[in-house]
Amino acid sequence: MEENRSRANRRRRKKRRKKIIRRLVVAVIFLLAVVIAVVLWMNSSRQVEEGVEFLSQGNYEQAEAKFLEAIEKDKSPDEAYRGLGMALWEQQDYEGAKDAFFNALENDAEPTGTIYNFLGNCESELGNWEEAIQYYEKGIASEDCSDDMMQEMLFNEIAAYEKLGDYESAKVKLEAYTEKYPDDEKAAKEAEFLETR
Repeated sequence: MEENRSRANRRRRKKRRKKIIRRLVVAVIFLLAVVIAVVLWMNSSRQVEEGVEFLSQGNYEQAEAKFLEAIEKDKSPDEAYRGLGMALWEQQDYEGAKDAFFNALENDAEPTGTIYNFLGNCESELGNWEEAIQYYEKGIASEDCSDDMMQEMLFNEIAAYEKLGDYESAKVKLEAYTEKYPDDEKAAKEAEFLETR
């Protein structure tokens, strides 16, 4: 009887040890997963910073590579897509830049006037005037635009209406523009051109 109790106690201790070991293994795996996630996040964050540095230096191909690396590793790549869009814009890859800015918005980037201006400019470069106008309108409606950016988007909107062949809308927009920016020489030349239409 004593021997049976002894065996039963050994089995219980063995089961307890196995449970403790399993729990420790699960805890270690969880901690490793957390550490790996933090390292990947820091690594992708560093790649975005490096991409921004390359952008500021005018090394657009290297910036593109860094932003692409960050996108592959990051679970919320909004900043990386925005940077990628700028790098591709500087390389005159307007279709790629447009896709990158759109992906930034799809990945919860703040919908800023800057992004909408870039999207409008990409569409303009691609000859998609109606889409360009839509993005300029969204950018103009943004509350985060600097005065210079607002002026640029208002003027680009006029040019897009003109390219679209909607001279009446271009004239109306130009009239509002020249009231706000009376000393703009480009606007004066644009007004002369539109008078012939």
